[in-house]
Amino acid sequence: MDIKVGDILTMKKPHPCGSNRWQVLRIGADFRLKCLGCGREIMTTRVKAERGVRGIERERKSIEGEEKGE
Repeated sequence: MDIKVGDILTMKKPHPCGSNRWQVLRIGADFRLKCLGCGREIMTTRVKAERGVRGIERERKSIEGEEKGE
């Protein structure tokens, strides 16, 4: 699975705060994820994180001229 730092993961099961969206802060053998509902950060194994992913939202890379309105 192609997950990168900065991606927003939509998970199958919600966090106890009610949100199921997590931002990826670190990748490797373990993932560091930040809950977008309450701000809590967790570390989880790559296998467990990838198994629970329902969707991935990528950060949009803007084109230099697009920001300036040219």
